[in-house]
Amino acid sequence: METLVEHGKSEDRGDAGAPGTDSGDGGAAAKAGAGPEVQGGGPAGDAGGDAGADPEPGAGSGPRAEAGRAPGAEAGPEGSPDAEAGHASAAVTGPEDTPEAVPGTIRESAPDTTAEPARFARPARRQAERPQAARVLSRTVTVLAAILVVCTLVMPATIVDLGPATFFRLPGEAIVGAAILLALPRRPRVVAAAAGGVVLAALTVLNWLDMGFKQYLGRTFNLVLDWSLLGDAQSYLEDSLGRTATLAATAGLILLVLLLFAALAYAVVRLSDVLARHPATATRGTLIAGVVWITCSSFGVQLAGVPLAADSAAVTLQSQTERVSDTLKDEAEFQKVAKVDAFGATPPDQLVPDLRGKDVIFTFIESYGRSAIEDPIMAPGVDKTLAVRTEALKKAGYHAKSGWLTSATYGGSSWLGHSTSLSGLWVSNQQRYRTVMASDHLSLTKVFKKSGAWNTVGVMPGVQKAWPEQSFFGLEKVYNAFGLGYKGPKFSWSTMPDQYTLEQFQKRVHGKKHDKPLMSEVILTSSHQPWGPIPKMVGWDELGDGSIFKGIEAAGNKPADVIADTTKSRQEYGKSIQYSVTALTEWLERYGTKDTVLVFLGDHQPIARVSGNHASRDVPVSIVAKDPKVLDKIGGWGWSDGLRPAHDAPVWKMNLFRDRFLTAYGSTPHPKKG
Repeated sequence: METLVEHGKSEDRGDAGAPGTDSGDGGAAAKAGAGPEVQGGGPAGDAGGDAGADPEPGAGSGPRAEAGRAPGAEAGPEGSPDAEAGHASAAVTGPEDTPEAVPGTIRESAPDTTAEPARFARPARRQAERPQAARVLSRTVTVLAAILVVCTLVMPATIVDLGPATFFRLPGEAIVGAAILLALPRRPRVVAAAAGGVVLAALTVLNWLDMGFKQYLGRTFNLVLDWSLLGDAQSYLEDSLGRTATLAATAGLILLVLLLFAALAYAVVRLSDVLARHPATATRGTLIAGVVWITCSSFGVQLAGVPLAADSAAVTLQSQTERVSDTLKDEAEFQKVAKVDAFGATPPDQLVPDLRGKDVIFTFIESYGRSAIEDPIMAPGVDKTLAVRTEALKKAGYHAKSGWLTSATYGGSSWLGHSTSLSGLWVSNQQRYRTVMASDHLSLTKVFKKSGAWNTVGVMPGVQKAWPEQSFFGLEKVYNAFGLGYKGPKFSWSTMPDQYTLEQFQKRVHGKKHDKPLMSEVILTSSHQPWGPIPKMVGWDELGDGSIFKGIEAAGNKPADVIADTTKSRQEYGKSIQYSVTALTEWLERYGTKDTVLVFLGDHQPIARVSGNHASRDVPVSIVAKDPKVLDKIGGWGWSDGLRPAHDAPVWKMNLFRDRFLTAYGSTPHPKKG
């Protein structure tokens, strides 16, 4: 490497005061200004402050300035003001500014290009040209990085807990992270900071999922089981808002998540650089913050009812870890539970003998929950409908008794409610559902097939693909969304109106002659969210192929309008329940016989935005029949007369219904043990 002495040598070394000698004033000046080995003519300028890459203290090899220029000045274009300004602190006696040591010239040390890569030259030049703007921008970015990190650390796990006070807390994780980063050398520190940002982003995404699942399904997100539900959510949005809007929303969400990961990784690295540039101040601040956090945590100090000492990220990590562990344990335990069945070995002739000769129909009404009957916004309309329909059925010779069941699910995942009530097992997640469907546990509907005294059929307008569950439920034939001849429009997620479904059930199944009585399972879907548009009742003789609903669907509310308005969602939900109950009971009034027994119930409560953040999981259940002996069998249950269960009517867990129903109608228990 060419040294400054070699580059600027002069024949008259004593007079010129060449660098590297002690003779003369010029030599002293050169000796004082130059490092041991400094290249000339390289990029100059110190990034400085918080801008650019924020080099760590101690990096470099001393003052860096081009020959004949002020320290820190950037070499601009020849003849530019920046270039002229660079000579302010150096007296030049030579004819022109050259990199060589001209006699009589006082030289400053040249920049060390080995200490600072050339890629930093451009940001440094911009900073030198606009130092104040660069400083403000740098500090602004640092502040925004700190805000982003703190907000993600203190974010609550539920939407209802969101509030201004939530974000003015002291996160303990930030204090621990600062202490760790301060103790690390540069490279490990950068790696640790970037990794910490990625972990924090992952925890934030899981926190968002928890918030969404609690709002819609009343439970937290399960890292092991719930990824498949994201596909169902996308399908629901596509049915409700259209394919284009759904694809745009999905792309936007993916982009947001990617930006979150990149932004948090960058933010933590940037903050770690700030800590490293001011180690003494950062250490004192970390110690003080730690003492404050411990004090606030110990004494329960709160700000507007929210604890000042926060550990939200740590709680999220702990809860997710415990949830995964519990899920893996539950799988093994539930497999054992599913093998035990109180009626698993009961002989066919001892199953529901008191219902022989009856046409039994099990009907699920989507999202029919206690809130529909007791909420001040929805209840007036729904209760009036129940009262009117109770009287109409009574005039037709039917009577009803009603109670409450506590569903295993909330807000969605209807199949969990269906399988819980029919299997007698608490099927509260997808893993349990798969376990039950793969078992030989006796479902309530399969009881009728096993007895040999009934034909069994399912009407499932919500099923739009292969449905292997048919075997578990003991259904000899299933009519899905494509098997009912519907030519009308979809109503958001619902493939067809309930009135049309029931009319096709009558024409294809119930109204035909059979060699045996029928056991039918019918799923009604018109009360599925987003409750816009909602079908309206038409003349039963006018239903045809469903084309009559085209005008009704076109004139109805747009799904996006209902979703965006909480009050409207609640109102429209109530109307959808009124429609479904009316369609079902009018069908019974019109087509039922003295041997018809109708059991209908809700599968779960509607989402929290409609039912409330603290709503129960209770759903109504009713049994309707003309034969008084059918209701006499359940006289000891304490259920209310009519279609509306009283507020204080008995409440059972949904999985208890199967065994109590089988026992009430004469089934003899013969346990089967795994």
